[in-house]
Amino acid sequence: MSQPFFGRLSRRERGWVVEQLRDETVGGGLLLIAAMLALVWANSPWADSYAALVALPVGPASLGLQLPLGVWAADGLLSVFFLVVGLELKHELVLGSLSKPAQAVVPVAAALGGMILPAVIFVIV
Repeated sequence: MSQPFFGRLSRRERGWVVEQLRDETVGGGLLLIAAMLALVWANSPWADSYAALVALPVGPASLGLQLPLGVWAADGLLSVFFLVVGLELKHELVLGSLSKPAQAVVPVAAALGGMILPAVIFVIV
């Protein structure tokens, strides 16, 4: 009978692992490490294997959704990212620190400027 690699975790250890994984800082750190590893891999002598992985078709072909893995990563994960950002923004506007209009003026103006200014620059240039 095979043994788990790390063995069984105690309740306290499991709680610590779950707490660390829920922490946004840990998630950001893991994302940064993954991005750095992908950059190193894509610019290494093994770049062909990276390109093959990115071009690997994934998804249900019967639905016409057999797309390259890179497309799933770019489009699919980006939509999940914006869903999470939208849910957090709604929470802050309804219950959080931006629930009072006076406190929300500067962040809302900055967000609008962050959308409008690049669009204006794109149109001008």
